[in-house]
Amino acid sequence: MTLTFSALAITLLFSLSFHFSFSFANISLGSTLFASNYSNQSWPSPNSTFSLTFVQKTPTSYIPAITYSGGVPVWTAGKTAVDSSGSFQFHPSGTLRLVNGTGAIIWDSSTGSLNVSSACLDDSGNFKLLKNDSVSAWSSFDNPTDAILPSQNFTSGKILRSGYYSFTLLRPGNLTLRWNDSVVYYNEGFKSNLTSPILSLQPNGILSIFDETLSSAAIIAYSSDYAEGSDVLRFLRLDSDGNLRIYSSARGTGTVTKRWAAIPDQCQVYGYCGNMGICGYNDSSSDPVCKCPSQHFEMIDGNDSRKGCKRKMEIESCRRNATMLELQHTKFLTFQPELSSQVFFSGISACRLNCLVSSSCAASTSLSDGTGLCYLKTPSFVSGYQNPAVPSTSYIKGYYLAKFSNSMNGRIQWAAVAEVGGSSELSRCK
Repeated sequence: MTLTFSALAITLLFSLSFHFSFSFANISLGSTLFASNYSNQSWPSPNSTFSLTFVQKTPTSYIPAITYSGGVPVWTAGKTAVDSSGSFQFHPSGTLRLVNGTGAIIWDSSTGSLNVSSACLDDSGNFKLLKNDSVSAWSSFDNPTDAILPSQNFTSGKILRSGYYSFTLLRPGNLTLRWNDSVVYYNEGFKSNLTSPILSLQPNGILSIFDETLSSAAIIAYSSDYAEGSDVLRFLRLDSDGNLRIYSSARGTGTVTKRWAAIPDQCQVYGYCGNMGICGYNDSSSDPVCKCPSQHFEMIDGNDSRKGCKRKMEIESCRRNATMLELQHTKFLTFQPELSSQVFFSGISACRLNCLVSSSCAASTSLSDGTGLCYLKTPSFVSGYQNPAVPSTSYIKGYYLAKFSNSMNGRIQWAAVAEVGGSSELSRCK
């Protein structure tokens, strides 16, 4: 009986190994994906849970991506798309190359010297370049773009990027979000000395940090659909709006649902509405709305309010008419490293006037929360947040405006003006 079971077990193991080797077919050197054939050509994982294929970004641009069943992108080869004549090449030298229609190399894995012999995409979504058809020389898990999958270990040396934003895990165990590789607008976690922290998202939706100094995993967050459903992929992604979120996608649907956000109030993301933009909400929608501080400003791009605002006339054109425009229930977001140079103790009047007389100040915020703090913002970048619950009063440098009738066509026009001798008489600013 025992011998029969052992023989049967050996037979089953051999059968499974034989089947496994066939289903795990490697991708050969010289293989190529073509953007023009994006809907019909891919490099799939053994059970087709994931595929590496071109996805269409716009009607005329394409980018290679690892997609989850249904077409949900979870990794891309760089950020720059190519036209329909582009291709993604597994070059005979062992490097991956994204090439545009002119033959220019847009992205390269830089693995030509690593003796790569083949490649494969496994059922966890990890694309690997292999030496001797078995040892990983490079992988998409070790070179993430904007997302983290279950089974993917995110360490302190790695980074996610999306637009102006980046996400890193610091050695002390802090999760940090940065704008433009400088302003740290989110910094949460242990803030202690861990040895080698690893951030991991479990398949059931638990985001945790592991470290050899911890007796058990430290839970950062639960997705709202924690442990629910079957055949559901959950993944962590840094979005182009600067927020870090957990998403879930049911297999084959191609749809994603937000399950957790690092920053619940999107308007608290630095730079969301661009330079000089004010982020707020209206009564008809929970989505953030970007607007300009006042009629002295206009959108940089009327088709995209997130690109920020600009003055209709720069202060330098007429310094004598500069004034501070008041914005109630508004604050200009200030984080490190700005906190080191832009924060002062002063009353509300001094906070306004000190900015007015300083050529290096574009706006100010008096917190009005009992701390006595005043933010003096430099002209380099100003990110505003407006909410009825915000006690702060802010000021932004502007100028007086008055209406003039155009004698040529009779139309009413706005013009910058200056006070003359402290009286109510106004003259055009020239």
